[in-house]
Amino acid sequence: MEEIGARLAGRFGPGAEAWLAEVPDLAARLAVRWDFELGGLFASGAASVVWRCRWPDGTPAVLKLSPDRALLTKQVEMLRVFAPSGRVPAVLAADARAGAMALEEVLPGTEAEDLPQTSLPQQWAELLAALHSVRPPAQWPLDLRGRFDEAFVRIGRRLAEPAVGPHVGHAMWQRAIRRCETLLDSQDRLVLLHGDLHLGNVLDGGPSRGLIAIDPKACVGDPCFDAVDYVVAGAGQEGVEARCRRVATACGLDGDRLYAWSRVIAPMAAIAHLTHGGPEPVLDELLSLSC
Repeated sequence: MEEIGARLAGRFGPGAEAWLAEVPDLAARLAVRWDFELGGLFASGAASVVWRCRWPDGTPAVLKLSPDRALLTKQVEMLRVFAPSGRVPAVLAADARAGAMALEEVLPGTEAEDLPQTSLPQQWAELLAALHSVRPPAQWPLDLRGRFDEAFVRIGRRLAEPAVGPHVGHAMWQRAIRRCETLLDSQDRLVLLHGDLHLGNVLDGGPSRGLIAIDPKACVGDPCFDAVDYVVAGAGQEGVEARCRRVATACGLDGDRLYAWSRVIAPMAAIAHLTHGGPEPVLDELLSLSC
């Protein structure tokens, strides 16, 4: 729990420690209320604590708790919006006031990055087709332009960091903003996007389900955007350009637009790479793509 506490405190401040101390009691109360069997701690992120559990009918499930009740409530709403696609975990129960939701556990749950790469583009195409077939709810308030407005401000603050500034400078960042504006202004087909479809948010649901997407940040925009993180992850492997061609062909996307989106995302990926470290060739390709 110490490592989880450090991550939560990094995001929510020192008050997260008091919340975390109450988590075991909260989980136990919810187990009684929702009549499930509580298991052990599962993978937990920077905004939540996740426990394995078993639903009364035997369904393997996870209990997700977060001090950010508004964020968790929005996640529940987005998962329910995408439920008709069959490509997100089912919401079994939720309590906005408690900051809690229970979801079916995705099994076997292997992350997309660890799946056979030869078949992944076609599997990604099937995932996108299912997700993008869901019609946006009337007057859905979130769109891709708003998502980027927030991201460029939030991530752009990091240009001042000593580890980032020498590699990702103001000129490079402004170039990414201009490229993004050009793509946003020329969107001609709009779909309900997952909005954060990186390889860690896509899990193997087995032969009967295919790929399953978790943690959506649903917004309306260009369908190419839900493939761009997968494309940029080709840096230092087969290369972003080669992966872009494979993914665009498999998904029936405009390859030129997909590659243009990868040049928008590349400096953001470079900042993450500089923060967490990794092979030098990956950084070199991301910076080259950003120029």
